[in-house]
Amino acid sequence: MLIMIVEDDEILAEAIKTFLEKWGYKAVIAKNYHDIIADYHIYHPHLILMDINLPLYDGFHWCSKIRNISNVPLIYISSRNDDRDKIMGIAQGGDDYVEKPFHLDLLKAKIEAILRRTYQYKVKSKVVLKDNLYFDIESASLIYNNQDISFTKSERKIMKMLMENRTHIVSREELMEEIWNTDEYISDGTLTTLISRLRSKLKDECGENIIKTKKGQGYYIQ
Repeated sequence: MLIMIVEDDEILAEAIKTFLEKWGYKAVIAKNYHDIIADYHIYHPHLILMDINLPLYDGFHWCSKIRNISNVPLIYISSRNDDRDKIMGIAQGGDDYVEKPFHLDLLKAKIEAILRRTYQYKVKSKVVLKDNLYFDIESASLIYNNQDISFTKSERKIMKMLMENRTHIVSREELMEEIWNTDEYISDGTLTTLISRLRSKLKDECGENIIKTKKGQGYYIQ
């Protein structure tokens, strides 16, 4: 799924692009504010994120132009929070409206909902770790070079929890409770063994030690 970002705030546009790519989307940033339609024809995106306050012509103008040629889903992202702007946005053919500042996870949820409705396609939650290495949260699978790395049930639980909380520390107690919910008894020593075994497997399979330790707090994946 390719998403085109029409946002003249370069820092925000790059932040959105980086975030979406981490979740397995392709993302491009439109640059031709003289002719957004030209960019549309170059990229043929599955969804457009459209700011309203743009150079030359505003987002309402470009949305109406896009609607003359395509029904591609379009979400406005704007600091303009007046109800009249929202009504105008929908009237011009927008599918949703997100006010700045917004949480990127909220934007992702809206994107996934619209893509499911539009393409009747279940978007997988895929976290890209590096080239040829990503984690599919839906199936709790780590894929390297298009091959599924084999995990035990407990190892899969650990990976899934760490990936769902990526960059945040997950305590040993939280991991033990999660694994225990599978009816498998786990002690503090068992968890240490599981983490060590999992790290060795990841190192052997993909050459990466992606599980980091925060001393006295728990584990995380960058």
